[in-house]
Amino acid sequence: MAKNILICDDAAFMRMMIKDILTKNGYNVVGEAENGNKAIEAYSELKPDLVLMDITMPELDGIGALKGIKKNDPNANVIMCSAMGQQAMVIEAIQSGAKDFIVKPFQAERVLEAVKKVIG
Repeated sequence: MAKNILICDDAAFMRMMIKDILTKNGYNVVGEAENGNKAIEAYSELKPDLVLMDITMPELDGIGALKGIKKNDPNANVIMCSAMGQQAMVIEAIQSGAKDFIVKPFQAERVLEAVKKVIG
């Protein structure tokens, strides 16, 4: 059965790119969110197997959203996405419970490798 994934990124183009990579490889993208608040809402509504979360977003950033999701579901699987030069934020995300992180610009192989590692 296909695994359900929620994509959270404030850039529609990035969401589209990730969705394309995932759907071509048999994953089911169940939802998208453009900020951290919407990500938390979408997570509790959709209960996906995995969340791909951008670190830098308006309203509530990815780390805040990660903490909100983890508070509601300690077993949530979240992979963070970051631009180069956000090492401190990546470390904070991992300490807050993120399972892995992917650096932008995305390499399809790296996205799939991270997803497989976390949810198979």
